[in-house]
Amino acid sequence: MRYDILHRPSFSLLEVELESGEAIQAETGAMIYMSPNIKVQTKMKGGLLGALKRSVLGGESLFINTFIAEGGMGKIGLAPSYPGDIEAFELDGTLYAQSGAFLASSEGINIDTKWGGAKTFFGREGLFLLKLTGKGLVFLSSFGAIIRKELHNERFIVDTGNMVAFSEGLNFKVRRIGGLKSTFLSGEGLVAEFYGTGTLYIQTRSVDSLVGWLMPFLPEKKG
Repeated sequence: MRYDILHRPSFSLLEVELESGEAIQAETGAMIYMSPNIKVQTKMKGGLLGALKRSVLGGESLFINTFIAEGGMGKIGLAPSYPGDIEAFELDGTLYAQSGAFLASSEGINIDTKWGGAKTFFGREGLFLLKLTGKGLVFLSSFGAIIRKELHNERFIVDTGNMVAFSEGLNFKVRRIGGLKSTFLSGEGLVAEFYGTGTLYIQTRSVDSLVGWLMPFLPEKKG
């Protein structure tokens, strides 16, 4: 599988070349264009229970589309529904990601959910994380550009709305910045403090911050 990430970091698009018989799985609605010899199969990966778990708990689509090149090489373009970057991961093991971050992967990658603990509830990002396991390529999307941070038995703090993914070897806890006054008045709120050894992926923009910025400009509902 050959790929290229175009127009990054603001309006990134993933272009993939598939050899005959090769396949890539992607979120529903991610396909922008494709060669006429690429066929699509839509299914609930992991069966009904696995698909429901991934959809209800992990914030992903109930169905997964698998695109297969038939009778020769084919090309497909994939993109998320929001502006931002796309990052490719050569996965051989496990990667944890926030809900909504999964864009596409090699067919052999398993997409599951992991209980993040009650601490994630206070982080506003949900109680469950996506757990991606296997060997192959994984493509995650972000809102804004992606920053990669390597941690070596150390601690690092990230706003809960800016975390994209992290590798095995890292754990985190959610806490306030300062006291209650700082939490409510500073505009920072709650943060995730990561610790251990591994790789952390951070997005430069936050959906929560965008919504907060837009609220004063939205018309009020009358009546």
